[in-house]
Amino acid sequence: MIKIAIAFGVLVSATLLMKKPGMSYRQSILKTLYPAIMWTSTSSGKKQIQTNNGNVEPIVSFYNLSAKDINGNEFKFSNLKGKKVLIVNTASDCGFTGQYEALEKLAQQYGDKLVVIGFPANDFKEQETRSNADIASFCKKNYGVTFPLMEKSIVIKGNHQNEVHKWLSDMTINGWCHQEPTWNFCKYLVNEQGVLTHYFPMTVDPLAAEVIAAIESSK
Repeated sequence: MIKIAIAFGVLVSATLLMKKPGMSYRQSILKTLYPAIMWTSTSSGKKQIQTNNGNVEPIVSFYNLSAKDINGNEFKFSNLKGKKVLIVNTASDCGFTGQYEALEKLAQQYGDKLVVIGFPANDFKEQETRSNADIASFCKKNYGVTFPLMEKSIVIKGNHQNEVHKWLSDMTINGWCHQEPTWNFCKYLVNEQGVLTHYFPMTVDPLAAEVIAAIESSK
């Protein structure tokens, strides 16, 4: 344990000395520690995956939804018909912020077959306090994000939860899933017909085999 503590201290010290441009010290440390964070949480994350095994269709169409993108423009989900959609609530100051890089790889890998959509939110320990403009700049500069980002909103249940996450976390609307995000970087997969098929917790990497299999599934 002493050796581990010493190694951790050396790693943190080195990170502080090599602060990444465009990032705070906290963000630099979290980006460096991200692989270790995922390594320690992977097994528990797999147990929390939820799947629409019965292929239950939604009561309210996914394609009726819309949101404001990070530039304030209307984003209509009706334009997503025929594509899989991965919706992720994001934050800039979280231990899982490194998933931005993996999400961008997914978006590039699957091209027009998959649309990744980020929903920045400040719901968990105030880990997204930035403005919409600053969030967009941070994601582009540090992780090369090109997939759509929506404006900052509330993703957890309550009177002000955004309409998209209300649909994702209410089984009386989506047909089966009642799971709201439990932390930043929870992921919901919707298939080409607008059916919610999977929920993946933040502890499942976007490039995990389970996510890839779900994306490549014909269901």
